[in-house]
Amino acid sequence: MPLDEARERAGDQGLDLVEVAARARPPVVRIMDWGKHLYEQQKQKREARKRQHTVVVKEVKFRPKTDDHDLDFKVRNARRFLANGKHVKVTVRFRRRELRRPELGASVLDEVAARTEDLAEVTFRSREVQGNQLVMTLEPTGE
Repeated sequence: MPLDEARERAGDQGLDLVEVAARARPPVVRIMDWGKHLYEQQKQKREARKRQHTVVVKEVKFRPKTDDHDLDFKVRNARRFLANGKHVKVTVRFRRRELRRPELGASVLDEVAARTEDLAEVTFRSREVQGNQLVMTLEPTGE
């Protein structure tokens, strides 16, 4: 239908003439309430934001020579975070000459993984030292 006739029909109905496909020849338009359409889009975005789930990652830092009591304390914190449904990033930081013995850091990660295996599963674990640290990510199990 001619553009003028479409504008007239839209005006008679109190609606807007909205271009749907501009590249088509002739251009495709639709008679609709543009304000209502924008409102519906905003409403859908709000609903999507309400339903989305944000993942909270808590970090627990260790050193290769972390003492047993400190290890117990930090693992207890990690277990508490996991019980609350949060992901935990376990980091072992090395300084200077400690970098020559990365197996000490790997043993700390093994110990943490063993102590939290009933609450979490390991989703990522670095195989070698990245910069000056080893990293492991724990995700709570769905039980």
